[in-house]
Order: sequence, then structure tokens, then C-alpha cells
Amino acid sequence: MTVTRRADLDFTDYPGRESADPLATGDAASSARVVRLRRERGRSAHRHPHSEEVVYVIAGSGYVWIDGARHPVAAGDVVHIPQGATHATVPDEGIDMELMCFFPHPNLAQNLEETDTPVGGG
Repeated sequence: MTVTRRADLDFTDYPGRESADPLATGDAASSARVVRLRRERGRSAHRHPHSEEVVYVIAGSGYVWIDGARHPVAAGDVVHIPQGATHATVPDEGIDMELMCFFPHPNLAQNLEETDTPVGGG
């Protein structure tokens, strides 16, 4: 069993977001990521070539952009993103968002491809 305290999360900057991986040092067969988003930051899309992703919106509101389509989301919503889908989450204007993302893949570094695909504002 692994317990990671919120105060112990180590956030890393990615394009348009900050992420921490609470299971990065464990031997789990899956992985999880905590993501903080701010609207004023630039945002490009990414994809996970080796697994689907399940996202739980902890706080805030905005939309999930998946393969060019926008889907509104708010705190408490759960989103399923298919394996390989190009996607990004964008907060509403003036709103910060926090997400908890789950992957049935043990290594996020090997399961993340950043793209140059811009995600439209608004």
C-alpha cells in the first residue's frame, strides 16, 4: 500500500499545466496524476498512446477538448478519454481547475506524447 500526502506532491511544469505523479515511486500496475490548470497559461494538446485515461474534476470548471470537440466539465464530473485520443482540459476564464487523472499503465513518462496541436480559447 502507498499513501502520498498532498503536501508531499512534487509538481512539474508541462505546457499549460502543472502535474504531480503520486504513484511515481511505487510498484503499481497503474498510475495517477494530479493536474493544476490556469486559463492564462498557453495550452496545447497531448495523448496517451498506451492506455485510456479517466479524469475526475476535483475543482473548477471548463471543457475537455478531445479530437477537436469541446465537452463542458465541472467539479465532480468524470471523463473517459480513449487510448490515443488527442486531448486537453481548459479552465473557464478566471477559473483554476484541479484534476485527478488515472491510467491503467504503470509509467506515465512512457505513456505521454505532447503535440503541437493548439487548443482554442473561449
